[in-house]
Amino acid sequence: MTLAAPDVTEPEFALSYRDIFKATKLISGRVLRTPTLPAPKLSQMSGAQVFVKYENLQVTGSFKDRGALVKLLSLSTAERKRGVIAMSAGNHAQSVAYHARRLGIPALIVMPEQTPFVKVSNTEGFGAEVVLAGETVAEAREMALTLGAERGLTFVHPYDDPYVIAGQGTLGAEFLEDQPDLDCAILQIGGGGLIAGCAIAMKKLKPSIEIFGVETELYPSMKAGLAGETPICGGQTLAEGIAVKSAGSLTLPIVAKLVSDIILVSEQQIEQAVSAFLVQQKTMAEGAGAAGLAALLAEPERFRGRKVGLVLSGGNIDVRMLASVLVRGLEREDKIISLRLVVDDQPGMLGRVATCLGEAGANILEVSHRRMFLDIPAKGITLDVMIETKDAKHAASIMAMLEAKGFSVFRLD
Repeated sequence: MTLAAPDVTEPEFALSYRDIFKATKLISGRVLRTPTLPAPKLSQMSGAQVFVKYENLQVTGSFKDRGALVKLLSLSTAERKRGVIAMSAGNHAQSVAYHARRLGIPALIVMPEQTPFVKVSNTEGFGAEVVLAGETVAEAREMALTLGAERGLTFVHPYDDPYVIAGQGTLGAEFLEDQPDLDCAILQIGGGGLIAGCAIAMKKLKPSIEIFGVETELYPSMKAGLAGETPICGGQTLAEGIAVKSAGSLTLPIVAKLVSDIILVSEQQIEQAVSAFLVQQKTMAEGAGAAGLAALLAEPERFRGRKVGLVLSGGNIDVRMLASVLVRGLEREDKIISLRLVVDDQPGMLGRVATCLGEAGANILEVSHRRMFLDIPAKGITLDVMIETKDAKHAASIMAMLEAKGFSVFRLD
């Protein structure tokens, strides 16, 4: 599909397809035109024909490069000289810092005090001055506005800005140019910049395409906003990139008009999607980046047999967190299980248990040996054993084998 030329009608929203068309030309050669590829294994898992656009391949690891660059390119010479300020705990901060340095624009980024050191370090590594202020993103935003006013800096909003939205919309235009026969797309929603820009572009290029949004259950700000309700948001989420407590004032009417529905996903579903991207697609996704896949797997019947576009919007996940997600995924699939055995306190008992497990094809990952629990006989001990198995059937057979040999076995969650 070739990009359609924009018309000259007045825009219905804060921006139009014309703005996205211009943004596409602006970022050409400056931001990676990420690949759109079929995902056969994800298609097999979901029953849909899945195509993924890999925004985790951008220099800063997320789609935020697009909107940040378009906004910075819109500044006057005087504004560039004075510099810019942004508030972010992650991807937006890094994108603003990276492109500001490329354009020779001083950048100040305000981040919450509890921002992980690696994100602070990465942002400073792209040449920005970082100020840590406030316990929350909202408090950091207040500090950013105050410092910006004091220093005469231009505020670069992470989503509620026409230039930023237009930049994110270039992703949708590229997606349909590469895969014009998509039936629908599932797009992440935080403040709404990504889905708003993409919805304008994709609906212009293919009016029949259906757009779905996805939010985490803990932060349903856009869904609540569309219903005219006050959103109830809060809690620790793996998808911190879309953990936004209020939808954008510019993005909400666009979503209301162009998006068919918003799907809410649980933390467990997000974890499973992160794991699926790594295990099945051999690519890294942060929680927010995998939210589209989480929605697809949460409601497969809705998308069965359809050609579905997903955006892997970012891959900036902490390595230790990724390791935890993968292990938890193996536990849910019964490929790692933890057992508690109550046995007699006799020499060689641990060796006997280990031999039994080895003969059953189990790989022992961890053992804990305790004598002092009051709910076991004085001459007894407990063995907590974490083992690796082939699957749920194999795990069940191992437990049955241990019980047949006279051990008292309990499954630990």
